[in-house]
This record gives sequence, C-alpha cells and structure tokens, in this order.
Amino acid sequence: MNTQLIPTTEPFFLPGGRTGVLLTHGFTGAPKEMRWMGEYLNGQGYTCLGIRLAGHGTTPEDMIRSRWTDWTASVEDGYNLLRDSTDRIILAGLSMGGVLSLLMSAKLDVAGVVAMSTPYRLPNDAKDYPPAYIRLYSHFVKYMPKSKDEPGATWFDKEAFKSHVSYPENPIRSIAELKLLTLEMQKALPEVRKPVLLIHSKNDTYVPHENLERIYESLVNAPVKEKAYVTESGHVVTRDAERRRVFELARDFINKVEGNSQVTFACP
Repeated sequence: MNTQLIPTTEPFFLPGGRTGVLLTHGFTGAPKEMRWMGEYLNGQGYTCLGIRLAGHGTTPEDMIRSRWTDWTASVEDGYNLLRDSTDRIILAGLSMGGVLSLLMSAKLDVAGVVAMSTPYRLPNDAKDYPPAYIRLYSHFVKYMPKSKDEPGATWFDKEAFKSHVSYPENPIRSIAELKLLTLEMQKALPEVRKPVLLIHSKNDTYVPHENLERIYESLVNAPVKEKAYVTESGHVVTRDAERRRVFELARDFINKVEGNSQVTFACP
C-alpha cells in the first residue's frame, strides 16, 4: 500500500474519560513524538488525541508549502474533534507544539496547558534575522542542518532515538514561519489566563532551558504557573530517557487542573 505518510507518523486517538488532552508534536516532527505520552495519560483515564501538523510526516516539500496559520488551524481542528467526546481539554505540546499550545490557549476554551522544551525565540542564528530575510535566503539555500552534532548525539536514550521520526534537516522557508509563530506566541503570553506547566531539560542543547524562564516571566496573567526541570534528556523529552518523569509531572498537573476546573463547555 502506497501512502503519503511516513510509516508510524499517523495521528492517534485514545478514548478515555471526560477530560481530554490534545497532544501536539514539534517542528519537522510527527505525532509519534507524543504517542508514548498519550498512551501513558490514556492509562491514567484521559482521552488523548495526537494530531499531525500540516506539512509534517510526509515530505519536507509539504512543510515548505505550509504556513504558521496552517499549524494553528491543525490545532484548532484537533480541539474541535476532541471537544465532541470530552468536557474539558488540556493542550500539551513539545517544542513548536508548546508554542502552538500556549498561543492557542489564549484563543480557545481550554482548561490548562503543558508546554515542553518550548522556545521563546528561535534556537539558532535565524533569531537575529527578520522573517522576510529568511524567506529570501530560502530561495538560494533550501535546507540547513539541525545541529553540528551527529544525529542522536544529544539523546540520552540511544535506543529511543533509533525509532524517532522527523525530517533530517530544517527547511529554511519553514524557519521563517516558525519565527512568525514564536512572535505571535510572545504577544499572546500576557493574555494566557489558564494554568500552565512548563517542562524543560537542563541538557537541551537545541532549545536552551533559559527559554523556559522567559516564557514563565511573560505569563503575567496565568492563575497558576509551574515550572519543572529534568536532566536525563535532550530536547525531545517525551521520548528520551526521563520521559516517565515528564509524563508523571504532566499527570499530576492535569489532575490538579481537573480537580479545580468546572466543565468548560457544554457536553454534546
């Protein structure tokens, strides 16, 4: 069977209780990044939906054609699907998925946010250039390496890395869209009025953990904001060695949100 999707990158839906968790993967990644977290939280009684962002899990050319508004639309689509079977929704995202979760929490009726390995600004030299310049540059150079290290070098769990799926390089045109998206998130952070949990690894060399502090400081109107650090992981904390700790932190936070929240939208 020939399909457009890279094998194992399909979205997933795990039915459970009346609290739903919308799981969003990162830049160039796939729902697989969030699958283990979804299975863990589903085992705790939550309904979990792992979405595939526009342009991901197929070919880099698809991603180049996608815009940041396509990614926010992907989250909104997932939210509307999940609300059909739940009473309240938690947004949980990794890296760019964390950016999307924080941004969309200021626009959607959600009960809380779990943002992991989330950049406040771009984690490489592109942060110093305006999006228009990055777009122009992409006409001459299509891709850039993700890091100077060998693939998997920053992972603590080398076996988990072997089954990790993402595009091998960053499409430069898409980096311009990521920059626009992070700028939108920065503007929205003071408007976030939902409980937020931020998780980051102190050994994340791709998005340094100082980004967590910038986001935390900007959440000036969040009624509850918590931060937690792990150490035995690189950037992809949902699949690396300390993933169980990350899942437990998210579970405890969601339990508190669930206990303190009322039904946020009418049951279908």
